[in-house]
Amino acid sequence: MKTATQPVIRASKITVLSFFGAYAGLVTLGNLVDPSTNLLFVEHVLSMDTTFQSENLMERAITAPWMHRVAFAAIVITEALISILCLWGSIRLFRARAESANDFHAAKSTALVGLSLGLGLWFLGFQAVGGEWFASWQSESWNGLSAASRITTFILGALIFVSLKND
Repeated sequence: MKTATQPVIRASKITVLSFFGAYAGLVTLGNLVDPSTNLLFVEHVLSMDTTFQSENLMERAITAPWMHRVAFAAIVITEALISILCLWGSIRLFRARAESANDFHAAKSTALVGLSLGLGLWFLGFQAVGGEWFASWQSESWNGLSAASRITTFILGALIFVSLKND
């Protein structure tokens, strides 16, 4: 049954996905245009050179420059994929906006994969691996946990909102 709010809810879901896809695209573009800034961040986090230098944790440090570049490339590729999936997902939802609730819900799969991948990158990658495994929470200079937390919160909210079958 179609309700008066259904088109608004659908438009909101499409918009949220478009916004996050655009955000991930801008992050990707920034990393491609000025790679040295965030590559430096990756180098410091993986090297653990600004942490408390605990002997028990420093065994985890990765100091090989080629590994820093591989990690950075993987991050940028993942960000680009997130952008593509979220933007493609929003296009799929836009095309299904006048369809049945089941068809609109079925069109969410690409977007949900993109958002889940974003959660994987910003929560698992940056918060769990970067923040905890490489102890970047100890660094005053190279600590991206606040930004990662902000992004993770948005992604989680978007993931819940988009996945709801209230449209």
